[in-house]
Amino acid sequence: MTNQKLVLIGNGMAGVRCIEEILKIQPESFEVTVFGSEPHPNYNRIQLSNVLQGDTTIDDITINDWNWYKEHNITLYPGETVTNIDTTKQIIYSDRNREVEYDHLILATGSVPFILPIKGADKKGVTAFRNIEDCEKMIEYSKINKKAAVIGGGLLGLEAARGLLNLGMQVDVIHISDNLMDKQLDPTAGKMLQKELESQGMNFLLGKQTQEVFGEIDVEGLRFSDGDEISADLVVMAVGIKPNTQLALKSGIPVNRGINVNDYMETGIPNIYAVGECAEHRGMVYGLVAPLYEQGKVLAKRVCGLEGDAYEGSVLSTKLKVSGVDVFSAGEIFEDEHAKSIKEFNEWNGTYKKVMIRDGKISGAVLFGDTKEGNSLLNMIDKGVEISEYLENASSEEPSTSFVSKMSDEEIICGCNGVTKGAIVQAIESKGLTSIEDVKGCTNASRSCGGCKSLVGDILEQTLGDEFSKSSQKEAICSCTTLSRDEIVANIREKNLTHTREVMNVLGWNTSNGCSKCKPALNYYLGMIHPVEYEDEKESRYVNERLHANIQKDGTFSVVPRMYGGVTNPDQLRKIANVADKYNVKLLKVTGGQRIDMFGVEKEDLPSVWADLDMPSGYAYGKTLRTVKTCVGENFCRFGTQDSMGLGITLEKKFERVGTPHKFKMAVSACPRNCAESGIKDLGVVGVDGAWEIYIGGNGGTHLKAAELLCKVKTSAEVIEITGAYFQYYRETANYLERTSVWVERVGFDAIKAVIDDKQKRVELNQRLNEALSVLQEPWKEIIESNTIQTGLFQKVKIPVISK
Repeated sequence: MTNQKLVLIGNGMAGVRCIEEILKIQPESFEVTVFGSEPHPNYNRIQLSNVLQGDTTIDDITINDWNWYKEHNITLYPGETVTNIDTTKQIIYSDRNREVEYDHLILATGSVPFILPIKGADKKGVTAFRNIEDCEKMIEYSKINKKAAVIGGGLLGLEAARGLLNLGMQVDVIHISDNLMDKQLDPTAGKMLQKELESQGMNFLLGKQTQEVFGEIDVEGLRFSDGDEISADLVVMAVGIKPNTQLALKSGIPVNRGINVNDYMETGIPNIYAVGECAEHRGMVYGLVAPLYEQGKVLAKRVCGLEGDAYEGSVLSTKLKVSGVDVFSAGEIFEDEHAKSIKEFNEWNGTYKKVMIRDGKISGAVLFGDTKEGNSLLNMIDKGVEISEYLENASSEEPSTSFVSKMSDEEIICGCNGVTKGAIVQAIESKGLTSIEDVKGCTNASRSCGGCKSLVGDILEQTLGDEFSKSSQKEAICSCTTLSRDEIVANIREKNLTHTREVMNVLGWNTSNGCSKCKPALNYYLGMIHPVEYEDEKESRYVNERLHANIQKDGTFSVVPRMYGGVTNPDQLRKIANVADKYNVKLLKVTGGQRIDMFGVEKEDLPSVWADLDMPSGYAYGKTLRTVKTCVGENFCRFGTQDSMGLGITLEKKFERVGTPHKFKMAVSACPRNCAESGIKDLGVVGVDGAWEIYIGGNGGTHLKAAELLCKVKTSAEVIEITGAYFQYYRETANYLERTSVWVERVGFDAIKAVIDDKQKRVELNQRLNEALSVLQEPWKEIIESNTIQTGLFQKVKIPVISK
């Protein structure tokens, strides 16, 4: 029997979650095609604020990586937009002149940001905050500008503001209401939130209506309806979203605010469904994860032809951290003639609770500072629990474990993934789970927003009793396993595991092929433990590392040849110029690491570009040594006390290409004037009269951190020896994707110094590092070999051998 053709328009969280549910029910019944307007695999949009704030990376928030689509035989067209639907012939058409037939069509087109219709809204420097491209735009602006204005004091605006603060910008938040998050919080909670965020550095302009964005071409500031003005280099509009219904309207599918659907997510057109933020159900449009996932489960059964419960709507609730502050809101939040409230306000602890009552039943709640009760209150609102029952059980003096003990097994703990308390308890008891990460890996509880982690911990403590250990609450490397980094490394050593698949099989991965988090991590750990025997798995690396270039937002790539110590010569410059002309390079940019970045290279040209350059890669994409920045030193500068260029080049040539948990940057300055910025590098060296100072753990990124003085030595040889020991100790003990600044803080500066100061340990560390370096004697070999490199998901290109 021929498989039915299932097409999903929209590669976001709601649509792909529906596909996941369908694959659970009938994995072999459908030929699935997915169109996504963004050039990315499915990612967690909730975590975009963490990317902007510098707490995580785009790779980290990917839910289903490129391999997931391949493993499930899903045809994905990223960066391609569907422009029309012939609902009679059941054919869709894309902006790349593609035609695809369907038997079932799911519209998951999501929402679009609302841009205020004011003068100047189209100026350069105005952006929304909705996708990865918006994040990247804000990050780029922060590098050259200092003043940002965020219009909108709701959740999205506050998260954008927090991220811009982390990027070093001054931030004004403009909100038309007198209270922040006025749709979710009452005035008391709103003022508490404002006070907390002001202490973090945000400035608020409340009760202000923006009238104009002024400036010539670029943004210069905002003008308000009362005549006031503020200056700004960047304007972020975070005033709301609206369902993306343009395609449905154009194709004759019934639309109101959103795409009209019934209780089974069916539109008014046969075989066409809608799910997520684009769908309107019983007059409601939902933008939170939990309702969208509920809709996906209902629709999955419908598409598979199975009987299932109808979707009857959801109680709107919000439980998350707003810039590090816990808030919860559900149901109605404002009093009126018939709705009263019970309030608890603790100014000392900074906590606030309001429970709403209508007709004697709990109808809503607001929590600030302590949100553990949130899921329980949401269940009570759903069930219409009598307030008398709530008051009988409520006790502010009880420990949290007593609180969860009174929750019924049917109560939802993880709203995002619909996981009940009973399901968590059963998993703990039947599978011997002992940590929050164990529970997440087994049940998906806390997998999405993470707001229920504390409740999961309380359930663990209650269920395990004396066997529960807070100190043993480890963090798994990803949701594919319950094992921590240290457990995995220990098992690889003990069992002599030599391949990523072997690690997954022997250590009981709950997915067959891993994910975008664990595969590159395992590849790194195996290479670190078995530096000589292990053959690097290119398929486990991120796309930039496989292609030896950084992908840009327009789909082209940037290429960075290495210039040791930032020193170049006319021959190298002529090569770069010739290649730039030959391949129509769009931009040549001198980087902060003293190299030349070549932007706008087409993917199919990458092998030829590297061949024509005949220069080593600068590994601008790699988890390895990126650069060693140097000043000109004593040979040219009248202040220089040491040969900074000579030492910098020696360090770069010695340590280049060996894998590290994250990117690693060095600098060598010839005097305390520190022109090479040695004080904010992973390892920095500063020349003083007759000696070198070595600094560690610095970071010049979003979380600026000054490096700490490790030691002072007399010779360059000592610098190289200590650098090697420090470099290897970081390689052996850091978590994958953990920068040295975070690692030093976690492990402890004194503990690291004690290891490096131990002569015997220093020798052993360098011996192990030299073993890893011994297989990297031809720096160019990995990039261009006589075999093939992967240049896309399916295409391979032959590349000639080129000497360094």
